[in-house]
Amino acid sequence: MPKNFKEELLFTAVMAGLMVLVMAGYNIALADGFSHHFIREVLTGYPLALVVAAICDLGIIGPGVKYIFFHFIINDYMKKKQIRIALTISVMMVAGMVTLMSLFGMVVTQNFGDNALLTYLHTWIFNLFMALPLQLLIVGPIARAILGAVQKRTTPAENLAPKSVED
Repeated sequence: MPKNFKEELLFTAVMAGLMVLVMAGYNIALADGFSHHFIREVLTGYPLALVVAAICDLGIIGPGVKYIFFHFIINDYMKKKQIRIALTISVMMVAGMVTLMSLFGMVVTQNFGDNALLTYLHTWIFNLFMALPLQLLIVGPIARAILGAVQKRTTPAENLAPKSVED
């Protein structure tokens, strides 16, 4: 888990960067298939989607999920292992981000169909089915590994040394 704002930015950059890239490709492939301009479409929409995802993550979904989790959900069982907390927060984050980013995708592509609500629900379900395993099995572990490596490298040597009895 990130311990400060700098680590939060790094974690969000890795997480959002990978999730947006894969989810953009997924949604374009669903809509248009793998055409000769697939990569161009993914890369063209990527910067705006990444900015929107980062704003949603850092400004809306992240704070909301953490508030709900730490005020209403966390319990002693979860506190025994850090991974339980990370996975629960990850699932909640995916649900929130899919909710907002599915709407973003529909607005950007102007894909409202005959019934905007049904189109949104269809988009949301398909995105959730892709985003949840992607986050839990691939992107989340990558982001946590990168964050862990940075935290290990930036931990001062005195914190790693065993404490003496006098301390």
